[in-house]
Amino acid sequence: MKTCAIALSLAVLIPALGWAQVPYSQNFEGLAPVNGSLAGDGWWNYGNVFNPGGGYIYGYGPFAAVNNIGNWQDIVTGEGGPDQGAQQIVVYSDYANGNHGAGNWVESNLYQEWTVGAGATGVWEFTFDAKMGNLGGSSTALAFIKTLDPNAGWIMTNFITADMTATPVTWTGYLLSIDVTGLGGQILQIGFSTMATNYEPCGVFYDNVNFAPEGSTSTQDASWGGVKSLFR
Repeated sequence: MKTCAIALSLAVLIPALGWAQVPYSQNFEGLAPVNGSLAGDGWWNYGNVFNPGGGYIYGYGPFAAVNNIGNWQDIVTGEGGPDQGAQQIVVYSDYANGNHGAGNWVESNLYQEWTVGAGATGVWEFTFDAKMGNLGGSSTALAFIKTLDPNAGWIMTNFITADMTATPVTWTGYLLSIDVTGLGGQILQIGFSTMATNYEPCGVFYDNVNFAPEGSTSTQDASWGGVKSLFR
């Protein structure tokens, strides 16, 4: 996987949490709005398809996140306020999936993923800014922290969400948190999801994504490759 610089930081000392993690922070200012930029920063996509009654049909992925190709998500300009800078992302559905036209539901997920270290303890926070895009019709959207246990058939052990379906048209800050105590060896994801059918619009804008220990903030640069080596 290609590497790129990402903003990481600690304006204060991180408490000893028993997990050799470096916080993740991304304001999208340094990512070119061309396909491959989000993949290079460690973002992934996964899709699920459901019938009109909500029954599960199939999943597909994971694969390195695409961007600016008309499906899933784009890096965009001109949607920010004073705190969002020049670039943001807009997350929407996989409109290339023909199940839209069959009346099925397509769930499209964009996320970062790490393995929780053995003996990890403490609360970590997922913070971000969001603004309503063109979401409409019966479409829904959410932000999430998710954990999966690969040693128990990939069962989902946590699913902590914020409903983005009615987020305001002005930029709003959000916070989700998780206590990682006892989650050693599990997969932890932070990200954004949309659910749409019949090619209905579902875009929501996001910026200033951070995942860090409770009470810490972001300041220093590190490479994505270096971060991955600490998390795995």
